[in-house]
Amino acid sequence: MIEYAPAICPYCACGCGMYLLVKDGKIVGVEPWKDHPVSEGKLCPKGRNAYKYLYSEDRLKKPLIRKGDKLVETSWDEALSRVAEEFKKVSPEDFGALSSGKITNEEAYILQKFVRVVMKTNNVDYCARFCHSTTVGGLLPTVGSGVMEASVLDYDKPDCFIIAGVNVQENFPAIARRIWRAKQRGATVIVIDPRKTLTAKLYADYHLQLRPGTDVALVNAMMRVIIDEGLENKEFIESRTTGYEELRKYLLSLDLSEVERITGVPLSEIREAAIAYAKADIGTILYDEGITQFTTGVDKVSALADLAMLTGHVGKPGSGVNPMRGMINGEGTGDMGCLNVFYPGFRRVDQEETIKFFKEAWGVDELPSKPGKTTMDMIETCKVLYIVGFNIMVSAPDLNNVRKRLEEKDFLVVQDIFLTETAELADVVLPAAAWVEKTGVYAWTDRRVQLVKKVVDPPGEAKPDWMIIKEIASRMGYGDEFNYSSSKDIFEEIRSVVPQYRGITYERLEKPPWGIQWPCPSEDHPGTPTMFVQKFGTPDGLGHFRVVEYKPPAELPDDEYPLILTTGRVIFHYHTGTMTRRTDRLHAEVSTGFVVVHPEDAEKAGVKSGDFVYLISRRGRVRVKAMVSDDVAKGLVFMPFHFSECAANYLTNPALAPGAKMPEFKFCAVRIERGD
Repeated sequence: MIEYAPAICPYCACGCGMYLLVKDGKIVGVEPWKDHPVSEGKLCPKGRNAYKYLYSEDRLKKPLIRKGDKLVETSWDEALSRVAEEFKKVSPEDFGALSSGKITNEEAYILQKFVRVVMKTNNVDYCARFCHSTTVGGLLPTVGSGVMEASVLDYDKPDCFIIAGVNVQENFPAIARRIWRAKQRGATVIVIDPRKTLTAKLYADYHLQLRPGTDVALVNAMMRVIIDEGLENKEFIESRTTGYEELRKYLLSLDLSEVERITGVPLSEIREAAIAYAKADIGTILYDEGITQFTTGVDKVSALADLAMLTGHVGKPGSGVNPMRGMINGEGTGDMGCLNVFYPGFRRVDQEETIKFFKEAWGVDELPSKPGKTTMDMIETCKVLYIVGFNIMVSAPDLNNVRKRLEEKDFLVVQDIFLTETAELADVVLPAAAWVEKTGVYAWTDRRVQLVKKVVDPPGEAKPDWMIIKEIASRMGYGDEFNYSSSKDIFEEIRSVVPQYRGITYERLEKPPWGIQWPCPSEDHPGTPTMFVQKFGTPDGLGHFRVVEYKPPAELPDDEYPLILTTGRVIFHYHTGTMTRRTDRLHAEVSTGFVVVHPEDAEKAGVKSGDFVYLISRRGRVRVKAMVSDDVAKGLVFMPFHFSECAANYLTNPALAPGAKMPEFKFCAVRIERGD
């Protein structure tokens, strides 16, 4: 007898629905959930194979502990006792916790609470540091919140799309389908990307193929054109924004011929695209890591916010400036406070009222108020690290240095579903339950909160992350503060301390319309599909224009390293490949990494498609197969970052964006040498 269990896809942050076919306690297939509002009965290749990794032979089933130079199986009692013992020894300053964007809201919440209540530090961060920390830095001062402003369900409404630094067709297929519908009824699509991505090829009416890292100059030029043409939304600017005159004066001082030289995009194309966006009834901006993963990422995001406010494309269904999260809970983990400067609900750690509120809510006498360390700072300086589902030995920049730092730790604990490249370096490895092996809530890219129920048991002795964290806390003398018997218990506490989630309940999430978008302040509130309809999230309710000047990336090409490396994803794989590379059908499609090289650069290096080459930067080198194509411009090479055996991040630059501490993943200088 086969049972059909509803679930939400564990991969990207679209939040697609599916039915899992369960027989004799095991998932044996996937079927479409035809009336799910996001996926509409369709799934991408990852979704169609979503459950396969659960049954990989190398799933972690028992705790591991390092004895000599080997990790050996041990009991939960020994593993947890060792963890508690070592955690008790470390000072707050020397302890750090890193979280995944794949764990549930309940697990993210209990992790940050553990760090603050038990370890007495704000040294907690999560994978968004590597994808959207510059989003927060760019949007918080301008519009008051670093979240997606529109609903996925409304992306067939705009008349004009700006798709900046994101390959929507491959990375967010459920959203791409809606853009296609909009295009079919006449919408204009502007793609800003240095590569001829599949999105650019299929959708673009205007492909502004700029030089990598020059987005600020391009967007400033678009705004200048809009002002010159008298297409700025004067009523919106006057009633809902501040700081416009300063921006206007700066834009009018620009030499547009210099912008053309910097970006490599003809001014005529910039002009046509700018006018199309300004004249649209509903315009929207979608962006991702091709904008954010720069030392100047905050400036790029701020410029996009300026552009949206200049044209009044905010506060209408499908409009706004919309960061696209890459992980199932890339939004929710931040909502829950796995951030060094925010408690749950985005309350600043350094505000007296925040500390007072959480002391009372959690029944404790002491909480940290000093901002904590970010991911790279923790990797460099913390003596003890607790890493939950975050495979930094593939995803962090300058991996040779990261390995060295991890090997130097006094104590490293990794909690995961596989013995990842990071877990291999740990002193203790704790086996976690995955996805539908537990019950919990996630928040997808458009703030859509959905419930995923347990469908099957985890393998061996693996446990949900929240249970593991609770047991560590109990062994450290904090059993009362972590006295939860279920994920629902934790979620009820979340509702009491996070105003944005107050009206969301498990019971509501078990019924149509299958998902509620926060903010949802009460149980009779329907949720909020569109942000900033009447006012922005800033203290004064106004949008704040910011003047941002173009600045080059941190490391430029030279005679020794004449090429620019940029990185990204492919449709068949997910981030560090931990799950997709253990899925036969997906692995068969793209089994290892490659580097895309322009024909002229390939000819100069004596390289043909299929040849192995060494790609070398100032930090390392990788051996990888070449793919010769004009999908990249001359002087640019592209690598997907999913593959540990030829990880692009051995090469990438760890230079950090000021404030946001975002590494510059998308731009570093490299050279190519023929391989053997």
